[in-house]
Amino acid sequence: MEKKKEIIDGLIKGYWAEMETVMNYIANSVNLDGVRAEEIKKALTLEIQDEIGHAQILAKRIKELGGRIPGSMDIQLSQKSLQPVEDSTDVEYVIKGVIEAESGAIEHYNKLIKLCDGIDYVTQDLVITLLADEESHRTIFQGYLKEYSK
Repeated sequence: MEKKKEIIDGLIKGYWAEMETVMNYIANSVNLDGVRAEEIKKALTLEIQDEIGHAQILAKRIKELGGRIPGSMDIQLSQKSLQPVEDSTDVEYVIKGVIEAESGAIEHYNKLIKLCDGIDYVTQDLVITLLADEESHRTIFQGYLKEYSK
C-alpha cells in the first residue's frame, strides 16, 4: 500500500511538471522576439500539445490507481529556468531552459520507472513511453542549442 502511494505521488509530481511546462512553453512561445526566435516559437508551440497529452495520460493513471488529480489550488511549481526572460530576444536562454526542464522530466521518470519495477508494470510501461518522448524533446532542443551557441 505504501509503494502504491509513492507511485501515485510520483505520478502527481510528473503531472505538475507537465502542467508547468505547458504554462512556460506558452509564455515563451509568445514572448520571444526576432527572426532567430521563429523556429523556437514554432517548436515550443508543437511541444505544448505533447506536454498536455502527457499530463492527461498521467491524470488518467492517477485516477486508475485510486488517487485524486489535484486542481489549481494545489499547484506546485518549480521551473525557475523556464521563466520568461526580460530580454525577449534571448533565444539561447529559452533553449537552455527547455533542455533543463526536459532533463528534469527524464530524471523524474527514470526514478518512477525504478519505483514501479516489480510492483506496477502498467504504470512502468506508461512512464517508459513518456520518458522516450521527453528524451526526444531534449535531443531536438540540444540540436537547436548547437546552432544558437555558435
